[in-house]
Amino acid sequence: MRFVAVLLLLPFCLAAQAADSARARMEAFSKGLRSVTAQFAQTVTDANGHRGDESRGALSLEAPRQFRWETKEPYQQTIVADGERVWIYEPDLQQVSVRNQSSEEAHSPLTVLTDLSQLDSQFASGEGGEREGLVWLKLTSKAKEPEFEYAELGFDAAGLVRMRFKDQLGNTTEIRFADWKRNPNLPAATFKFTPPKGVDVIGDLKPGADVYPIKD
Repeated sequence: MRFVAVLLLLPFCLAAQAADSARARMEAFSKGLRSVTAQFAQTVTDANGHRGDESRGALSLEAPRQFRWETKEPYQQTIVADGERVWIYEPDLQQVSVRNQSSEEAHSPLTVLTDLSQLDSQFASGEGGEREGLVWLKLTSKAKEPEFEYAELGFDAAGLVRMRFKDQLGNTTEIRFADWKRNPNLPAATFKFTPPKGVDVIGDLKPGADVYPIKD
């Protein structure tokens, strides 16, 4: 009788496990998401295990391919992708770098947050198991020349908590997220950038962006 009871319960147990998978949490987090903001803390550890200073800031994302990544401490840096160009402003250097926004940005795991359709088209994904109280989804880019060896997304019951990237040089970047706000009405100026007067602007822009096919 006990064996029969276990068999009867098994489908329910499997369903619960599936619902609690990292992939399921990713889909639940991204469902209906068109824009999002969060606070972040980021650290980089090199291939020799040396950990750099922690940087903190805020990010904003909006479908299909606009983002703003603003580091506030211990130094300032602003990265804005407006759908055509990527601007990187470093006030301490009085310098702005600009390039056309290409398919490289489409291979960032951040893009799948507001466009879940990119998950399977741009990445091979697999369950990474449970560690540190989170369930992990491991992503490997399908790009011919990927910028990172792999990425891991860690979820708790509420959503995305951490990201880890290992690049081709062996450096590991860890990002911790907090204070997610779903579908805020973001001002258009959030994703526009005009270089301040007097700064050096570095970059050779083509007439138009190297646009990656996207959905409206």
